[in-house]
Amino acid sequence: MKFQWKALAMSLAVSLGTGFLSSLLTPNIQEEYAQLYQPPLAPPGWVFPVVWTVLFLLMGLAAFVVYDANAPMEEKKQALILYGVQLLFNLGWSVLFFRWNAYLPAFLWLIILWFFVFLLVKKFGAIDELAGNLMIPYLLWLTFAAYLNLSIALYYL
Repeated sequence: MKFQWKALAMSLAVSLGTGFLSSLLTPNIQEEYAQLYQPPLAPPGWVFPVVWTVLFLLMGLAAFVVYDANAPMEEKKQALILYGVQLLFNLGWSVLFFRWNAYLPAFLWLIILWFFVFLLVKKFGAIDELAGNLMIPYLLWLTFAAYLNLSIALYYL
């Protein structure tokens, strides 16, 4: 069986491309973040691009593992559609939070994103355990991001 390098490259490009598009739609995030209220445990600004790059790589790899898995096509299709939906929600959060400074709506949006990713961990994990496990750091980071987002939203109410 031949390894599908093109499929892996496409999967990583979609995931990393989402992060890149987010950075284009929300320029100056570092400066904006530095000016925001910093709740306890808030990391320095340089942490975010590092963490998000790793998370987008893990997401892309997880999606590839699902795509390449020996599982029914319909299950894989449903999981990958949900994956695409959560990528769109991820992108939307950045716009809500950083471009529109809509901190409370961004928090509510993030809760929906968290729920989609929770379902995705389960769906990916049912298809391939590795794929589900690769999504867990993302879910944990979203949990931490929800704490930061809510803290900031409440501060500016």
